[in-house]
Amino acid sequence: MTQQDIDRLFARCFSSDDGKKVLAHLQVMTFARAHGPDISDTHLRYAEGQRALVASVMRMVDRGRSSR
Repeated sequence: MTQQDIDRLFARCFSSDDGKKVLAHLQVMTFARAHGPDISDTHLRYAEGQRALVASVMRMVDRGRSSR
């Protein structure tokens, strides 16, 4: 399976109304969350990992939509 195939699969999964709602919820959970100044290094790294994963999903969805 090529990366283009995977991108198309992600685009298909997140193109339905439900998929769009799930992706929007993931964005709110990761990008719209503010952590206070007392956040531990461990928690910050965990949050950044979540953000990176959601950003990767969003990139694959965008690429999959563009390659149709």
